[in-house]
Amino acid sequence: MSAQNRRISASKPGLARRLLRRASVSGHGRPRSGELSGPHTVETAGLLHEVTALLLGADSFTQAVERLAAFGASAVPGAVRCSVTLISEGGPATITGHGPAGQQLDEISYAVGSGPGLDAARTRTLVTSPDLIGDERWPDLAPVASQSGVRSVVAVPIDVQRVSVGALSLYAEAPDGIAPSMLLTAMAIATQAEILLGEIRRRDALVEGAAVDRAVGVIIAQRNCGVQEAYAFLQDTAQRLGLDRRTVADRLVVAVARKQ
Repeated sequence: MSAQNRRISASKPGLARRLLRRASVSGHGRPRSGELSGPHTVETAGLLHEVTALLLGADSFTQAVERLAAFGASAVPGAVRCSVTLISEGGPATITGHGPAGQQLDEISYAVGSGPGLDAARTRTLVTSPDLIGDERWPDLAPVASQSGVRSVVAVPIDVQRVSVGALSLYAEAPDGIAPSMLLTAMAIATQAEILLGEIRRRDALVEGAAVDRAVGVIIAQRNCGVQEAYAFLQDTAQRLGLDRRTVADRLVVAVARKQ
């Protein structure tokens, strides 16, 4: 996919979004009494196709996560915010959110270390709340729920190839705002997203490995040292500068190329 096509995919609403909005307005996908239903299969397929193209067109894992949050907030009828929470072993939790409301809820969840998305990520179970104001599980969220413009939430766990666990959360403005169609759509997007994010993570790791190998070769030539010493030097430099190894490796290779 060209850079131009990636920009178009990221900014222009696709067919799936128009179909879902049309279904929401017409009442299609609303459950009958005692029946759990969601968007039509064709609509769901179109939605998953769109999120696949959007994420695979991202230049990095971080950008893919940001695109996922923006897509969930804009593509799912009834959602006023979408947050993506990721927890990696040995690292802090990452929360990326998008939408016109609910930012304060994400900030408080991150600060206190508890909330729908974090709980879904840690327990790897579906977490829902019909009304955050009266939900005793997260008392810190209740005071700002109505002020932030959201009242109900569904958080679906995602597992990125055992590298990190997380959740995709969709917020609705009103109490009991998580309709069956939104719940099923959130589950479909989350299932597709964990596969895509795992592939993007693997792709990034391959690119990083190639960049690090090139930099190690440069270090060996410059310092006349062994392979292990070169890797250690690169790692120490990255930690000292507060950067990741790939960034340091790329800068080193570019600097050497400029001198030649």
